[in-house]
Amino acid sequence: MSTASSSYSAKDITVLEGLEPVRKRPSMYIGGVDPKGLHHLVWEIVDNAVDEYLNGFADTITVTLHKGGEAVSVQDNGRGIPVDIHPKHKKPALELILTTLHSGAKFGDSQNYIHSGGLHGVGSSVVNALSKKLVATVRRDGKEVMQTFKRGKAETGLEKNGPARGHGTTIYFEPDHEIFRSTQFDPVWIRSHLEDMSYIHNGLKIVFENETTRETFDLTHPGGIPEFLAKLILDSQKPAITESPFSLSRKEGDKMEVALQWTESTDETLRSYVNGIRTAAGGTHEAGLKNGIGKAIRNFMETHEIKVKGITITAEDIREGIVGILSVFVRDPMFQGQTKEKLNNPDMLAIVDNFVRPAMEAWLNANKTAADQIVGRIVLAARARLASREAASEVKRKSATSRRLNLPGKLSDCKSTNLDDSELFIVEGDSAGGSAKQGRNSKTQAVLPLRGKILNSEGLPLSRVMGNAELSDLVTALGTGVGDKFDLAGLRYGKIILLMDADADGHHISTLLLGFFFRHMPELIRKGHIFLAQPPLYRVDVGKETFWARDDAHKEEILAGLRANAKPEISRFKGLGEMDPSVLAMTTLEVKNRILLKVEIDSNLETDKTFVDLLGKDSTPRFIFIMEHAARAVAEDLDI
Repeated sequence: MSTASSSYSAKDITVLEGLEPVRKRPSMYIGGVDPKGLHHLVWEIVDNAVDEYLNGFADTITVTLHKGGEAVSVQDNGRGIPVDIHPKHKKPALELILTTLHSGAKFGDSQNYIHSGGLHGVGSSVVNALSKKLVATVRRDGKEVMQTFKRGKAETGLEKNGPARGHGTTIYFEPDHEIFRSTQFDPVWIRSHLEDMSYIHNGLKIVFENETTRETFDLTHPGGIPEFLAKLILDSQKPAITESPFSLSRKEGDKMEVALQWTESTDETLRSYVNGIRTAAGGTHEAGLKNGIGKAIRNFMETHEIKVKGITITAEDIREGIVGILSVFVRDPMFQGQTKEKLNNPDMLAIVDNFVRPAMEAWLNANKTAADQIVGRIVLAARARLASREAASEVKRKSATSRRLNLPGKLSDCKSTNLDDSELFIVEGDSAGGSAKQGRNSKTQAVLPLRGKILNSEGLPLSRVMGNAELSDLVTALGTGVGDKFDLAGLRYGKIILLMDADADGHHISTLLLGFFFRHMPELIRKGHIFLAQPPLYRVDVGKETFWARDDAHKEEILAGLRANAKPEISRFKGLGEMDPSVLAMTTLEVKNRILLKVEIDSNLETDKTFVDLLGKDSTPRFIFIMEHAARAVAEDLDI
């Protein structure tokens, strides 16, 4: 037995009294002594002021960052902290609250605070303990009194300042440089936090006065959480996929509110609040929201028999791109730790789930267009996840040097570098490419010929798709990258025009290209950069007049409009390569004469299903389609 062990006795036991535990172990109470911990002091005092608002006693909070940036004041117009003498401890209540841990009116059966963020009774006293100076000013019962504290201990008794104008509490504090690495507050951080709170509490007026810059900001946002959601989506720079968000609120009893919207982002952004306090680490209430969203989507898909072959929808697929805000008010919240970043109330999981799920199901059924866009978005997320996993597997099987991308030497580029007037014509074959190159305007029009039918990329991992020379050349020519590396800022042409023969083969190649763009470069379609050219299939000469027909139906329309005794001469183009360059230019390339069809996505879900049916590995949908339309095909002239 060592001498060190034998000397260990009762005299070695240290009992920290008063607020000494806070100064010895500040990280237990504020998370650390870094900038995050420093600013947590502000949030603690602000939360106490917000509690006055939540319980109907205040409507305005003013936070002031004083000159020098190392002192903050928080003022509310609530009831004012009591200053009378406590019957048991024989001290003014104000001094008791600011110098004693676990003291306050938020314990037991007190009805002074029905909803509260400051539950542990340590917030104000912790701020006091970690401040080299704290001054509390109370306006109450027509009188104004103040008391000064230093490092958790009272420096003065209650001092009367005379009659009070109004009522409320002001806490001024200067963090202790002996505790914190830096005591310099960040005004941008404070303002941002206060603005978030003003959205959550849409009836509360919050003012931030920055004396370091002599600026005052009224951060009040009466639009509340829906307005907050719109701001988060705007800040993300990823547009929403639906016109309106899903929003729901309950004003009676324990208030609860949620607003969310799916966007084109690949991230999931959920912000949750309990009694107005941000729960950055989530908790049972946030888990309930996620469960409710997932169940509502799955129930909608089952009810409407929406089935997607070859993929399994996960919870992460459902929530990809979602931006949402959840605010709940709980009478007795169980936070994890004093910093209150996570809620642990077990019952809140089912409460929030039951609050969100039925309402979202009803909303989806009442808004079919939005529901279709959301489900389509989810299916695309699932396919992208599957493709990413297969691509990762493919990479493991290949060495990094097993293939190299060829530069598009066959590209005949245009002279213009202006995105707005530059165009890329993608044509099939060298002969068509030759006609297009001769007939184009070389200043603004580029031509990229593709040899043969390109790879069907449906269901293939991106690594295999990009192993195809034609598609690799196309991506290189566009300059955007592809898949996760896609960046619209690199786009070299404002219009990407698919110029194929006006026959079955040409339509097939166009479909393959559109499938590639939809799966791997969908932003090009969403932003309106993809077009289909409409070259003529027939030439109709009537005397000195010439008409150009895009297809059989257009030809019949032209013939029906001719005079009765007209004798039209009809010639059919076998392909763009056999068309005179001047004719191709006049009918298809020149801006004043041509007709372009812009490619748009009306429904992600329907578009996904269409490409799966047309190009997927399972040929059953194509067989069914052919059989259903066989009679019509036989009745018409077939392009064989």
